[in-house]
Amino acid sequence: MESMTRSSTNQVGGTKSKKVCGYFEMPLHYPRYTKNDYETMAEWRIDCLLKQYGLPIIGDVQQKRKFAMGAFLWSSS
Repeated sequence: MESMTRSSTNQVGGTKSKKVCGYFEMPLHYPRYTKNDYETMAEWRIDCLLKQYGLPIIGDVQQKRKFAMGAFLWSSS
């Protein structure tokens, strides 16, 4: 899948530059963390994971952990 970018030529110096508008790139791999991993994961790492998938980064660390587990863990039943 390609990202949506527009190329334009800069008249000063003739170099090309890319302008990004509405850019989102889905990560290649689904997170493979266990429930225990999320329960012990540092807050900054949870923030990075949520940001990488375009998910909201709000609340305290416990709320973020709960949200991440709900988003990425599937029940085995």
